[in-house]
Amino acid sequence: MPWLAVPFDVNLHRRLSNHYHIDHIPSFIPLGSDGMSMEEDAAALIADYGTDAFPFTRERREELKAMDDAKRLGGKLEELLAYEGRNYLISGHGREMWVSELVGKTVGLYFGAHWCPPCRAFTAQLTEAYNELLLTAPYQSFEIVFISTDRDSKEFDLHVRNMPWLAIPYEEDKTRQDLCRIFDIKKIPALVLVGPDGKTISTNGRPMVSLYGARAFPFTQRKIAELEADMRKEGDGLPHHVKDPKHEHVLKLDMAKAYVCDFCRKHGRFWAFSCDVCDYDLHPTCLEEPF
Repeated sequence: MPWLAVPFDVNLHRRLSNHYHIDHIPSFIPLGSDGMSMEEDAAALIADYGTDAFPFTRERREELKAMDDAKRLGGKLEELLAYEGRNYLISGHGREMWVSELVGKTVGLYFGAHWCPPCRAFTAQLTEAYNELLLTAPYQSFEIVFISTDRDSKEFDLHVRNMPWLAIPYEEDKTRQDLCRIFDIKKIPALVLVGPDGKTISTNGRPMVSLYGARAFPFTQRKIAELEADMRKEGDGLPHHVKDPKHEHVLKLDMAKAYVCDFCRKHGRFWAFSCDVCDYDLHPTCLEEPF
């Protein structure tokens, strides 16, 4: 350690812990010139902001939080995605794009890692939606930026190589950490959606893509409400129970975010006829007898 230390003394340790109410480690108690503590515990503040946390006061904590809020709500993609001398994004195929070229688009910020099995599954769903939107959405109106939480650059390279979208360079650790903090990313995969005005549409885009795919674009509350209404209307026109010759048990109408039809082996979403006895799902269109 490059700093000073108090002598090893169990009694002194106990007195200091009691005085500063230490109930967990690591803890960091900043003291002012008068010897009084300026903040109860600044360890998390330092972990989040590094040297920017200095002088570790409550006022500095509030100032940093306000700066994060301004970036999240302020509508400026450049402030979120660019950093110092870098104002571009990369792709696994050698493509580069200026951050400024994303202005006016709907942008998905995808937080994930190669080591995470749910991320690999969601990447497949997101890729399908992304490729469909390239063909159906208004010209170049949607883009995705990958924010890696991979453990090393080798994992990152392996991961991003199979992605059709952009990414923040792996070596730029600070930007990736800042984005995780600004959007309060606690688990992955996570998808944050930013609108054409640069303001956050949703910090919970993953279920939108998992359930609706490309149909969820532009991912607004109004669009999701329309899709939910359409889905309910579709379900109202289906029978609650059916008996199909392809399966021995009665099948019940069920709503599934995603499934594979056991007859045609194709992926399905929304409504399925499922078996309560065994793991069997059938597309409504795969019923042998029309309803």
